[in-house]
Amino acid sequence: ARHFPGENLMQTTLPADQVPVLRMMPMPSDANVHGDVFGGWIMSHVDIAGAVPAARRAAGRVATLAVTSFLFKQPVFVGDLVSFYGRILKTGRTSVTVEVEVYAERNRLEQDVVKVTEATLVYVATDERRQPRALPEL
Repeated sequence: ARHFPGENLMQTTLPADQVPVLRMMPMPSDANVHGDVFGGWIMSHVDIAGAVPAARRAAGRVATLAVTSFLFKQPVFVGDLVSFYGRILKTGRTSVTVEVEVYAERNRLEQDVVKVTEATLVYVATDERRQPRALPEL
């Protein structure tokens, strides 16, 4: 397995109590010439993964309002199996705050799993005119 120079090799396991919202395998076109996946590729997939629980809670369309935190903990490489887990942290009248955690399986045969990214995003429920609307009652 390839590792980032000086990285703390904090191996972990995939969250056993959660189901990934999204799983992707980055391709060479998603990376620089050294095989390191672009941060923007990860960010776009984090946004998609966060929107899934937000849209479920909103029972419809949501729009990304803010990215309140984003931390790249480890690099992602071409060929990693990347799993995105999203969970709702809190809701407001029209907003849903979601935490997304991202794990990479570097060598799927040996279960070399590392947490690569964590982020918090805020989505707003919108109507057909793309204006904010109240979340439905639970």
